[in-house]
Amino acid sequence: PLGPRGQWKREEVITADDILAMLREKFVLHHDETPRGASPAELWEVAAGVVDGVEHPTGTVGIIASVTRPFCGDCDRTRLTADGHIRSCLFASGETDLRGLLRAGASDDEIADRWRAAMWVKQAGDGSDDESCLSPTRPMSAIGG
Repeated sequence: PLGPRGQWKREEVITADDILAMLREKFVLHHDETPRGASPAELWEVAAGVVDGVEHPTGTVGIIASVTRPFCGDCDRTRLTADGHIRSCLFASGETDLRGLLRAGASDDEIADRWRAAMWVKQAGDGSDDESCLSPTRPMSAIGG
């Protein structure tokens, strides 16, 4: 949903469960039970083994499934765009202007207060799992994600 506006289609989403099913066709996975905190990726340990005649070492795979397994309640991220705006979520419909404050000579404390204010009103969920969710007006590459 964060690519070019209007091109994302819910019916084409590959879910976390789909990804795991594909991986489990070739690998033995064990869910990493360590709390992920604010990390967007859910982790699985991949057991060592031979796949298609190639030996693979033990490893870790992470899946960021913001649409099919939202993690909004634990997210503590904000983004500063290249043009000086704060976004409290990749899916946020609004932004907080810090560039204007900087250009007006605001103090570090004033800027920090404005940033905190934007973060404290962060929505509890991004709505990406809702059929009515609209993609942000900026693509992810312009948001800084």
